[in-house]
Amino acid sequence: MNTLAAVMQLLVAAAFVSIPLVRHRYGHVAKAAAVTELHRQGVRPEVLEENKLRFDAGGHETAAPVAVAVVMVATASLNFAGADAAQLLTWIFSSLVLLMNAAIVYSNLTAVKSVEAAFRSKGDPELARIEVAPFLRAAEDAFPSWVRAQTYVRNTAVFGGSAVALLAVSLPWG
Repeated sequence: MNTLAAVMQLLVAAAFVSIPLVRHRYGHVAKAAAVTELHRQGVRPEVLEENKLRFDAGGHETAAPVAVAVVMVATASLNFAGADAAQLLTWIFSSLVLLMNAAIVYSNLTAVKSVEAAFRSKGDPELARIEVAPFLRAAEDAFPSWVRAQTYVRNTAVFGGSAVALLAVSLPWG
Protein backbone atom coordinates (compact mmCIF):
# COMPACT_ATOMS: atom_id res chain seq x y z
CA MET A 1 0.00 0.00 0.00
CA ASN A 2 2.86 2.30 -0.76
CA THR A 3 0.59 4.17 -3.17
CA LEU A 4 -1.85 5.06 -0.38
CA ALA A 5 1.05 6.26 1.78
CA ALA A 6 2.39 8.34 -1.11
CA VAL A 7 -0.98 9.98 -1.78
CA MET A 8 -1.32 10.83 1.92
CA GLN A 9 2.18 12.29 1.93
CA LEU A 10 1.31 14.49 -1.04
CA LEU A 11 -1.79 15.63 0.86
CA VAL A 12 0.39 16.52 3.84
CA ALA A 13 2.80 18.40 1.55
CA ALA A 14 -0.05 20.43 0.07
CA ALA A 15 -1.36 21.19 3.55
CA PHE A 16 2.03 22.55 4.63
CA VAL A 17 2.45 24.64 1.47
CA SER A 18 -0.93 26.26 2.17
CA ILE A 19 0.51 27.98 5.26
CA PRO A 20 2.92 30.37 3.49
CA LEU A 21 0.52 30.82 0.58
CA VAL A 22 -2.18 32.22 2.87
CA ARG A 23 0.31 34.32 4.85
CA HIS A 24 1.83 35.66 1.62
CA ARG A 25 -1.56 36.64 0.25
CA TYR A 26 -3.10 38.11 3.43
CA GLY A 27 -0.18 38.86 5.75
CA HIS A 28 -0.08 42.53 4.79
CA VAL A 29 -3.74 42.87 5.80
CA ALA A 30 -3.01 41.24 9.16
CA LYS A 31 -0.07 43.57 9.69
CA ALA A 32 -2.23 46.62 8.93
CA ALA A 33 -4.78 45.44 11.47
CA ALA A 34 -2.03 44.85 14.03
CA VAL A 35 -0.65 48.34 13.38
CA THR A 36 -4.12 49.81 13.90
CA GLU A 37 -4.33 47.95 17.20
CA LEU A 38 -0.91 49.26 18.24
CA HIS A 39 -2.09 52.81 17.51
CA ARG A 40 -5.16 52.15 19.68
CA GLN A 41 -2.84 51.01 22.46
CA GLY A 42 -0.56 54.04 22.06
CA VAL A 43 2.39 51.94 20.90
CA ARG A 44 4.58 52.99 17.97
CA PRO A 45 4.00 50.57 15.08
CA GLU A 46 7.70 50.73 14.21
CA VAL A 47 8.24 48.42 17.17
CA LEU A 48 7.16 45.58 14.86
CA GLU A 49 9.96 46.20 12.35
CA GLU A 50 12.50 46.97 15.07
CA ASN A 51 11.84 43.55 16.59
CA LYS A 52 11.45 41.70 13.27
CA LEU A 53 7.81 40.81 13.90
CA ARG A 54 6.02 39.77 10.73
CA PHE A 55 2.65 38.51 9.60
CA ASP A 56 3.64 37.64 6.05
CA ALA A 57 5.34 34.54 4.67
CA GLY A 58 8.91 35.68 5.24
CA GLY A 59 11.72 33.74 6.85
CA HIS A 60 10.85 30.57 8.74
CA GLU A 61 7.16 31.09 7.96
CA THR A 62 7.99 29.92 4.44
CA ALA A 63 11.17 27.90 4.87
CA ALA A 64 9.86 25.45 7.47
CA PRO A 65 6.57 24.48 5.75
CA VAL A 66 8.23 24.30 2.33
CA ALA A 67 10.99 22.09 3.74
CA VAL A 68 8.38 19.76 5.21
CA ALA A 69 6.55 19.70 1.88
CA VAL A 70 9.75 18.88 -0.03
CA VAL A 71 10.55 16.01 2.34
CA MET A 72 6.99 14.68 2.04
CA VAL A 73 7.11 14.85 -1.77
CA ALA A 74 10.48 13.08 -1.81
CA THR A 75 9.20 10.35 0.52
CA ALA A 76 6.00 10.04 -1.53
CA SER A 77 8.13 9.59 -4.66
CA LEU A 78 9.99 6.75 -2.98
CA ASN A 79 6.69 5.17 -1.99
CA PHE A 80 5.33 5.48 -5.54
CA ALA A 81 8.53 3.82 -6.80
CA GLY A 82 8.30 1.05 -4.20
CA ALA A 83 11.80 1.82 -2.98
CA ASP A 84 13.16 -0.28 -0.13
CA ALA A 85 13.84 2.82 2.00
CA ALA A 86 10.29 4.13 1.63
CA GLN A 87 8.83 2.35 4.65
CA LEU A 88 11.58 3.46 7.02
CA LEU A 89 11.54 7.03 5.72
CA THR A 90 7.76 7.13 5.97
CA TRP A 91 8.01 6.06 9.58
CA ILE A 92 10.63 8.69 10.33
CA PHE A 93 9.16 11.64 8.46
CA SER A 94 5.46 11.00 9.00
CA SER A 95 6.13 10.57 12.73
CA LEU A 96 8.11 13.81 12.80
CA VAL A 97 5.33 15.62 10.93
CA LEU A 98 2.78 14.38 13.48
CA LEU A 99 4.94 15.69 16.31
CA MET A 100 5.67 19.00 14.54
CA ASN A 101 2.01 19.60 13.78
CA ALA A 102 1.11 18.86 17.40
CA ALA A 103 3.68 21.47 18.43
CA ILE A 104 2.21 23.95 15.92
CA VAL A 105 -1.31 23.40 17.25
CA TYR A 106 -0.07 23.79 20.83
CA SER A 107 1.78 26.97 19.87
CA ASN A 108 -1.37 28.38 18.28
CA LEU A 109 -3.46 27.52 21.34
CA THR A 110 -0.96 29.15 23.70
CA ALA A 111 0.02 32.04 21.44
CA VAL A 112 -0.99 34.85 23.80
CA LYS A 113 1.09 33.52 26.71
CA SER A 114 4.10 32.67 24.58
CA VAL A 115 4.07 36.03 22.76
CA GLU A 116 3.75 37.85 26.08
CA ALA A 117 6.75 35.93 27.40
CA ALA A 118 8.72 36.58 24.21
CA PHE A 119 7.93 40.29 24.34
CA ARG A 120 9.05 40.49 27.99
CA SER A 121 12.26 38.59 27.25
CA LYS A 122 13.25 41.08 24.53
CA GLY A 123 13.82 43.75 27.17
CA ASP A 124 12.08 46.41 25.06
CA PRO A 125 9.79 48.39 27.38
CA GLU A 126 7.57 49.48 24.49
CA LEU A 127 7.16 45.91 23.30
CA ALA A 128 6.34 44.82 26.85
CA ARG A 129 3.49 47.39 26.96
CA ILE A 130 1.59 45.73 24.13
CA GLU A 131 -1.68 44.10 25.15
CA VAL A 132 -0.99 40.86 23.32
CA ALA A 133 -4.48 39.30 23.22
CA PRO A 134 -6.16 42.17 21.32
CA PHE A 135 -3.02 42.64 19.20
CA LEU A 136 -3.08 39.01 18.02
CA ARG A 137 -6.87 38.97 17.70
CA ALA A 138 -6.72 42.02 15.41
CA ALA A 139 -4.19 40.30 13.16
CA GLU A 140 -6.10 37.00 13.15
CA ASP A 141 -9.43 38.70 12.44
CA ALA A 142 -7.89 40.42 9.41
CA PHE A 143 -7.49 37.12 7.60
CA PRO A 144 -10.55 36.04 5.58
CA SER A 145 -13.11 34.06 7.56
CA TRP A 146 -12.41 30.90 5.54
CA VAL A 147 -8.84 30.77 6.87
CA ARG A 148 -10.06 29.39 10.21
CA ALA A 149 -11.83 26.54 8.39
CA GLN A 150 -8.75 26.04 6.21
CA THR A 151 -6.67 25.69 9.38
CA TYR A 152 -8.95 22.93 10.67
CA VAL A 153 -8.88 21.18 7.29
CA ARG A 154 -5.09 21.53 7.13
CA ASN A 155 -4.62 20.07 10.61
CA THR A 156 -7.01 17.22 9.82
CA ALA A 157 -5.12 16.52 6.58
CA VAL A 158 -1.76 16.56 8.35
CA PHE A 159 -2.78 14.43 11.33
CA GLY A 160 -4.97 12.08 9.31
CA GLY A 161 -2.70 11.87 6.28
CA SER A 162 0.36 11.13 8.40
CA ALA A 163 -1.47 8.48 10.43
CA VAL A 164 -2.85 6.79 7.30
CA ALA A 165 0.62 6.87 5.66
CA LEU A 166 2.08 5.18 8.73
CA LEU A 167 -0.63 2.54 8.72
CA ALA A 168 -0.33 2.01 4.97
CA VAL A 169 3.35 1.10 5.17
CA SER A 170 2.99 -0.92 8.37
CA LEU A 171 0.03 -3.21 7.92
CA PRO A 172 0.17 -6.34 5.75
CA TRP A 173 -2.18 -5.23 2.99
CA GLY A 174 -1.96 -8.16 0.65
